[in-house]
This record gives sequence, structure tokens and C-alpha cells, in this order.
Amino acid sequence: MRLPPARATIAIAAVTALAWVAAVLAGQTDRIAMLAGFIPARVGSLQVEGAAPVWLTPLSCTLIHAGIWHIAFNLLMIVFCGRLVEASVGPGGVIVTYLIGAYVSCAAQYAVAPHSGIPMVGASGAGSALIGAYALLYSRRRAVGWGPFSGQFLQILWLAAAWIGIQLLMNFASGEVPGTPDGALIAAPAHVGGFLAGLALARPLLLFRYRDA
Repeated sequence: MRLPPARATIAIAAVTALAWVAAVLAGQTDRIAMLAGFIPARVGSLQVEGAAPVWLTPLSCTLIHAGIWHIAFNLLMIVFCGRLVEASVGPGGVIVTYLIGAYVSCAAQYAVAPHSGIPMVGASGAGSALIGAYALLYSRRRAVGWGPFSGQFLQILWLAAAWIGIQLLMNFASGEVPGTPDGALIAAPAHVGGFLAGLALARPLLLFRYRDA
């Protein structure tokens, strides 16, 4: 099957890649992480001089990455899942999923570690929303309804449980993941939050796109 041009997905990936290249060439990766990364404690009383407005950092943090492996994995995830999701929900749907995923992922990270002063960086939270939408839209095996629970509800439940399990394993082994700073953990709550956002948005966006069909 020939897919339509994934313009929104390619635009997201291109902007993300260019922002990382610019930060590396400027030699300011660490400083930019502090100024534009999402720092949960900034929602409270922590002040960072010269930093971007805290409400903007869930978006700006998606443009900052810890290293080549970090951004390479995120771009692969965005392009692979995003182009297929875009074929179903359209370019607007992909952008909505990505943006809402960015904010929901940061909200999930804040809920778990509200006093953390460590900047969260990377597009993996927003990208997880694309993975969630992809998983729901393109799952080959469909759950069968059971009692008062519909098959769609159980499908979402199983996908969410599987992703949470994967994140827990990745968080446990994060010390061995290339591109992860020493002593840092993968932001598993952000990944889970983004994924759940993608699961929640996929069907409504699909129905909205074909509302006149």
C-alpha cells in the first residue's frame, strides 16, 4: 500500500533534528537543557534565570537531546510511527497528537516527581503519543469483549499495560542505555503519559477526520 506524503511527520522530525544540530554546533547542549528543558520543580518555586517560560518547556524540551543515540532513536520512532498515524488521522491529527502528548508526558513526570530539579529533555514523551496512536490503529490482534468491558476498552488496557511494563524494564536498565547521562533515569512516567494520550486520541481523531464520510 502506497502511503500519502507524511508532511507533518517529516516537518516534526526535521525541526527536531535541526534544533539538535544547532545546539551541538553551538556547544551549548547542557546550558540549553537547563534553559529550555522541562524541570518539574519550576512549576513550583524553583527559579532559573533566563529560562523559557515554564508553560512552554513541554514543547521546547522535545527539541533537546542528550546525544546522538538519544535523538536517533527518537527520530526513528517519530518517523516510523508518525507516517502511519498520519495516513490515518491526517497531518492535523499527527500535530495534535504530538503536541498534546508533549504536555501530557510532562504532566505525568511532574505528578511522579514534582520537586525534581533535573531537566527532562527529548522528544520521547511526545513521540510515545505517536506510538500509542499507532499501536491502537494498527494492532492486528483485537481483544474480544468480556462482560461489561468492550473489546476496544480491553485492547487499550492491554496495550497500556504492555507499554508500562516496557518502561519499567527500560528504567531499571537505563544505566546501560547509550546516551543516558550517568546517574540519570529514563523518564518512564513521561513515556507512559504520552503513550496513554496517544491511545486516548487515536479513535476520536480518526472519527473527526472522516466525520463527513
